[in-house]
Amino acid sequence: MGLGAQDDEAGRRSILVTGASGGIGRSTVAALVERDLAVWAAVRTEAAARQVRAEFGARIRTVVFDLTDDAAVREAAAEVIAAGPLYGLANIAGAALPGPLEYVPIEQFRRQLDINVTGQLQVTQALLPALRAGARTWGDARIVLMGSLDARIVGPLFGPYAASKHALVGLADALRSELHPAGIKVSLLEPGVIATPIWRRGTGVLGELQPTLPDRGGPYRSIMNFARRYVSRLSGFGTSPDRVAEAVLRAMMSRSPSPRQVVGVDARIVTALLLVLPPRAIYRLTALPRIGSARHGGP
Repeated sequence: MGLGAQDDEAGRRSILVTGASGGIGRSTVAALVERDLAVWAAVRTEAAARQVRAEFGARIRTVVFDLTDDAAVREAAAEVIAAGPLYGLANIAGAALPGPLEYVPIEQFRRQLDINVTGQLQVTQALLPALRAGARTWGDARIVLMGSLDARIVGPLFGPYAASKHALVGLADALRSELHPAGIKVSLLEPGVIATPIWRRGTGVLGELQPTLPDRGGPYRSIMNFARRYVSRLSGFGTSPDRVAEAVLRAMMSRSPSPRQVVGVDARIVTALLLVLPPRAIYRLTALPRIGSARHGGP
């Protein structure tokens, strides 16, 4: 996984990381900087940009945009393209906006897809000229998309998030086939539970949604109460974001990166079980008990 002599001739390989201010994105920036790669750290706000620059100094450059802001994405991409070839794009920024599909506001569902699917494609499209230039400069280029184990198995409340991650599977597969002639390799990483703030923010969204629902969620009230109380705490026992950053680094620097790879012990165990368990057993494991339709339970 070493850097080739071609890097010395053409300059350091540059990689852009979205969601760079925290969690997996911040760990990825740190891992790339440690390998002496040139890093573009993409964040949503100027305050976050100042924070990242204070931590990494002159070793990184920052760009500020929201994935859902078309003009801001184009402006940031123009800055990156003007600076020269881009070797890699790590699409890490994302959000979890949970809720029962029966009740989740369509506006919230659209936003989930806009951030986790449409926004990923928009950033990729905007930066493809720089990535194509990178492939010509270094022989190939890389795109890493951040999927989730929820694209393989999903339980109640995470339907919106899982739908977005299932969509990323198709997006990654199509990009991989379409960009193969250009020498741009596409990898999809699918972490299990990772100890990042995304789960705390997600349960916060759930907490705001629940009081607006009929009977505070009706048949989903118990599972919503459980998720609000415990999911963000349980995520603290998840895999370190540093482990995911290591997987991003491998996808960027390996001669033959895996097209689709789960990350984390829990993700590997679940994936192995999915290969041997019949679909009916999986459905039973993930389904709400029938008693939930009769007893709502909890305040």
